[in-house]
Amino acid sequence: MSGLFAGRRWRTLMVGALLAVGMAPASVALADEIGSVDTVFKLLGPNHKIVIDGFDDPLIPGVACHVASSRTGGISGALGLAEDTSDASIACRQVGPISLPKGLKKRDGETVFSERRSILFKKMQVVRFYDDKRNVLVYLVYSDKLVDGSPKNSISSVPVMPWVGEAPRAQ
Repeated sequence: MSGLFAGRRWRTLMVGALLAVGMAPASVALADEIGSVDTVFKLLGPNHKIVIDGFDDPLIPGVACHVASSRTGGISGALGLAEDTSDASIACRQVGPISLPKGLKKRDGETVFSERRSILFKKMQVVRFYDDKRNVLVYLVYSDKLVDGSPKNSISSVPVMPWVGEAPRAQ
């Protein structure tokens, strides 16, 4: 009897953990994959690569960010079981008029993008800060883990400037 309850308890814990990993705040942006380059050839499964994702700040129209991060290939990468490294870089730019909302978080920051980096408990996050003294939005990308995060990080700053005319578009 205890084996049956232990099995149910284990399944309940696993389902709860998987649901928790998949849940994200409603204000987190969705990214579009812009492109990638292969870095290591893998005979079985996809190659290791660096992927560039782009997203718009969900709270502040007129700001777009691009994040470059590593993706583990091979069989474990193809099955979604690999843990990607914590290496990432970010570039954010003003792409239209910026209107700052009232109550913009300054000190603690606000998560604007999040991506799972392993099957459980590791994710890459982009957090926005506002430096009101300099009138600049600052975006920080870093990776965290349930037990031990990574000091690897990158930042990008976007000065809040008047916007004149239309943004250039590719023909």
